[in-house]
Formats: sequence, structure tokens, C-alpha cells
Amino acid sequence: MQQDLPHLAKKRSSAADTVYLSQQPPSIVLIADDKMIFDTLILNYRIDSPFTFNIHFFAMPKLNTYLNFDGKSEEAFNFYKSVFGGAFLAVHRMSDMPGAEQLAENEKGRLMHISLPIGKDDVLMASDTVPSMGHQLSIGNHAYVSVFTDSREEADRLFAGLSAGGEIEMALEDTFWGDYYGSFHDKYGIGWMINYPQQQQS
Repeated sequence: MQQDLPHLAKKRSSAADTVYLSQQPPSIVLIADDKMIFDTLILNYRIDSPFTFNIHFFAMPKLNTYLNFDGKSEEAFNFYKSVFGGAFLAVHRMSDMPGAEQLAENEKGRLMHISLPIGKDDVLMASDTVPSMGHQLSIGNHAYVSVFTDSREEADRLFAGLSAGGEIEMALEDTFWGDYYGSFHDKYGIGWMINYPQQQQS
């Protein structure tokens, strides 16, 4: 290892993972969110040195989008499943939870939790509010589900499917920052951003 290496040097890999090189104590810390990427980084960052290097794998946290509905979770997620495909990972109703007998009859069928896998690693999740427990749903523009696709055609398909019956804010178009991008609120009031990062595919 070069003697002028700073105490903690940071390098970026082509896989957008972070590699930290440290001499005190001498170690290599690879941060990756995928075991295959981690193995690749080990091969790419071998260092010839008299020191013994320790290699650590830190799994990156996964972020999932969680939505709330006023009694329309099941309807909305059947709609999303018709666009994305796949199968629900879980469907739990308010009637499944302890004390459900105290709920109003029209609340027992509401969903306590539902989840739908989107793509390889992401999961879209939701639950219904329970008015008798003081829940109140406020629909606004403070949050969006941002979806990144692998092609313009997939962006077009998802945009057309999810925006049906909703309100389009920005039609899909080539933007000044390089993405093929559009946004809308679907018919349930959920904000969506559809992105195709075409400059990364060229």
C-alpha cells in the first residue's frame, strides 16, 4: 500500500458501492447491498501489502414504500398488481388482530397490512386507516413512489397503466437532466414518478 494513503480514503466503484481503505487498523471495509457485488468488489480491490487485511461485509438497509388508504387498500393493490404483475406476499385484515370484535362491522374487513413485490428487491406495502381508532387520512403532494425502469417501453407501459383514471402532472418526456420522466397522481391519490435513466443505458 502506498505510504501517502490518507487514514481513511474513499473510492467509488462502477457498481456505485463504497470502498473504504483504512490503515488504523489496517483493513478493507466493503459496503455493498448485494452479495454478488460484494464478491466482485473483493476481486477488484485486492491490495498487495505486508499487512493482513480484514474484509467486512455490511448489508445495506432496504427501503420500501408504505401507503395508507381509507378503506381502499385492497382495491388499490389489486389495481397495482394488474399493472406490475406478481403475487401478494401478505394480506392481513383488521379482523385478524386481537380486539377486533370491538371494531365497527364495516372496519373489520379493512386491511391491516398488504404487500406486493415490485421488481427484484422492492416491496410496495400499505394498510387502511381505522376511523373508530381516530385515524384520519389526508391526501396531499408530500410523497411519491418513484419507479425506475430498464427501458422507455416499460416506462411508457407503467405510466399509462398507473395513471389511468388519475391526474397527470407531467407527461413522459426527455428531460434536461437526461432522464425520460413523468409524474402523476393515480386514481387513489397516490403520487408516482416514472423514470428511465436513459443516459446510464447508453
